[in-house]
Amino acid sequence: MTAFARRARATAARTHPELSLVSFTLLAHLEDQRGCRATDLAAHYMLDKSTVSRQVAALERLGYVERRVDPDDHRVQVLHLTPGGVEMLAQVSASRRSSFQERLADWDETDLARFAEYLRRYNSAGDGRTTARP
Repeated sequence: MTAFARRARATAARTHPELSLVSFTLLAHLEDQRGCRATDLAAHYMLDKSTVSRQVAALERLGYVERRVDPDDHRVQVLHLTPGGVEMLAQVSASRRSSFQERLADWDETDLARFAEYLRRYNSAGDGRTTARP
């Protein structure tokens, strides 16, 4: 797991030296949710609000995130990806897919299926969902 985490951080640093792995995660969540509040990001990832605030400020400076007033509650600001943020995230995703394809190219279907099931099981552990064993 340590090697996996180190590789992910190194890949993030190579992709965009000014962005951390956390930044990429936040961008992906914003895209997936079509925007959300900074407090929602902090709660979802169990991060301190100050950590999210620093990450969001960096993403805003780079032009990847913008704040918009919530039309239902003008006191609330919702974070959204900018077109530049969408484009950068798409490039990073394509690069990651290519890297995964290279690493897994010589795995047979049984190994890939087993690996995918183990990842699903690992990712669902502790979040209240259960995964049936094959």
